[in-house]
This record gives sequence, C-alpha cells and structure tokens, in this order.
Amino acid sequence: METRIGTPFTKTSTLVMLCGSGELGKEVVIELQRLGAEVVAVDSYENAPAHQVADHSAVIDMLDESQLRDVIVKYNPNIIVPEIEAIATNVLKEAEGCDRTVIPNARAVQLTMNREGIRTLVAEELELKTSNYKFASTKEEFLTAVDEISLPCVVKPIMSSSGKGQSVIRSFDDVHTAWDYAQTGGRAGAGRVIVEEFIEFDYEITLLTVKHKDGISFCEPIGHEQVDGDYVKSWQPHPMEGDVRQKAQDISRSVVSNLGGYGVFGVELFVKGDEVYFSEVSPRPHDTGLVTMISQDLSEFALHARAILGLPVPEALQLGFGASEVIKIGGNSNSVTFSGFEGLKEAGTQVRLFGKPGVNGSRRMGVAVALDSSLKYAKEKAERVALSVKPNL
Repeated sequence: METRIGTPFTKTSTLVMLCGSGELGKEVVIELQRLGAEVVAVDSYENAPAHQVADHSAVIDMLDESQLRDVIVKYNPNIIVPEIEAIATNVLKEAEGCDRTVIPNARAVQLTMNREGIRTLVAEELELKTSNYKFASTKEEFLTAVDEISLPCVVKPIMSSSGKGQSVIRSFDDVHTAWDYAQTGGRAGAGRVIVEEFIEFDYEITLLTVKHKDGISFCEPIGHEQVDGDYVKSWQPHPMEGDVRQKAQDISRSVVSNLGGYGVFGVELFVKGDEVYFSEVSPRPHDTGLVTMISQDLSEFALHARAILGLPVPEALQLGFGASEVIKIGGNSNSVTFSGFEGLKEAGTQVRLFGKPGVNGSRRMGVAVALDSSLKYAKEKAERVALSVKPNL
C-alpha cells in the first residue's frame, strides 16, 4: 500500500502520539515533523523535553488505563509510539483493535516493558545465548537465586531503566543491601527482580536494528561505557571481527523478527571471545545511539521516523568515527542555566541540551557529540566539549 502523509492541522493530517517525552522522544518528534507529521507528546510531568517541540502536549499517568484511554480518544491519533516502558499495555491492545497502529506493536511493548517477558522469550522460546538467570519475588527467593547463580552476580528490578535499582553483588556482605536497593529502583515500586550471572565480557555493544517495510537493516555497532548501569559515553563504529559481527546481527534479527512491527530496536549485547550474549532490547531509539546524530547521515531518530511512517529506509551512511559524552549534573534546581561552550570552537562538534525542567539529585541534562579521524580522537573531543559546558544551579 502506498504511504500517504497528510498536512498538519487539516483533516488529512497524519497524527502521531508519542507516549513518553524525554530527550530521545524530543528528537523523534523533530524528525517526524520534518516528514510532515503532526505530533502530540504525552508524559507524566509538564514541560518535558518533547513537549517543547511537539504540536500538542498532554500530562497524564500512562500506567492509568482510563487516563491513557481518554487522551487517545481526545486526539484520535493514527499512530501511537510508546517511548517508555511504563505504560498501560492493555489500552495499546485496545487501540490496535480500533485500527490504530502501535509502534512496533502492543505485544512487543508488553514483552519488553519488563525483563522477565523478554528474557523468557529470548532464552526459552528463541533459545538464544544469555547469561544464566533466576527471577525472585521475595527476599527468600532472592537469597536462593543468588546462591544458585553464585557470586559475582547482578541484580535488577524487572522494571527499571538508567541503572536504577541495579547493582553487582561481589560478596555475601552485599546481598541484603542489593535487595533493598532493587526494591527502591523499580518503576512500579517494590517487587520482582532478576538475578543474573556476571559475565566478564570483553565489551558490550548496542546494535541498532531497524525493522521497516522492506526488511531489516543494521547500523554500525555502538560501543558504550556505563556507570552504575547508566550510559555516560558511546562511540561508533565499535570494531568487531566479522564472525562475531555476524553472530550479533543474527541474534538481533531473530529477536526483532519475533517482536514484529516497524521502527528502531536498540539491542544490547555482550561479547566474550567469539561468543555473543543477548542482554536486553528496547523497541525504540537507544540512549547510546545519541552518537548517531553526528556519526551517520540518518540518525537513529530519523531512521525511526521513516520506519514508523512506512517510508523507505536505506542503510545509514557512516560519516566517520563518532563519540558522545553525557552532560550530567548534580544538585537541586528548577532554573538551571548553562554557560561556557568553548569546546564548540572545534570543528566536528555539537551539543544537545535536553531542556529538562529541573534537577533533583543527579540527572542527564545534555550530550556532546563529536566526529574525528579515529575513535580515540573522537572520544577525546566529545569529552572536551562536554566538560566545557558549565551548569549553573
């Protein structure tokens, strides 16, 4: 069927509802608007980053079925794009039944909204290589799981993001603290956790996998560094041997094909020797993929927008060696300003300030991206640019 995109604010408008309006959603909104879509951005707080650029905005609790249902009825979108995991998936299923398109689809959103659903699918149904794991609902079950997996191991809430509630248990002295921390980090409060074998991997990558009307394509692998489970820097392309690269693509293709639908999937993988282990998948652009805003001719957000709208998606053209460095600040303020920016004097550099309305503790507020003739130079340049941006609380 031929793709048709209407004109915003007319009866022909192609209306896209974005559920989740953070920094990644903000870039998705911009790319959708460039292609002629009208966008409503939804989040749980006012003035979220994507609210600032969308055509319409709404503030609701997206886990509340009645509130989510009401906002869908109000705006009557053609396409619904969940950009967060914490959402009432039953309402998404209803929307699909009313001839609305959910990206990638309601089943995929439900399976990936918690680690139990996707890990069970990948390890038990698809029989792909993962770390050993156990799930636990009570502290007693948790202690048994730790004993069975053995130390060191990793514990995470089954529903969390950005490293919240996640820790590595290296000695039995850490066990009780890890349980308590996991109970504070889940998106839906205290509850079930996953205990995973700790793999001494050589490196980890994100393989951005694009499912579109003409098939599946891959971006160059993205290497990244995390602190306390949260991304702080990334680079592309991460070097990979040909056979290992093929294994990574095979795993990603298998997972994404099963989930179905269209869009960008951020597939996280561990590599140890010539073995590749599945870690997690997000059915949406990935934070480590912010580097693609400078390293590719079509960023992950542009690729996502094309796939969502049913447009052709070519292989992204790699422009060179790219790197990203997070601009993260700590403190308490609802009126943050930024100064400095001297790093932008260097060619091949960009800064994105996310426009988050405030900080309470520690928060990622922007990112610096850089392009250079090698990964080493690109990483160093991105770090210099990020450090030149001075937050004022």
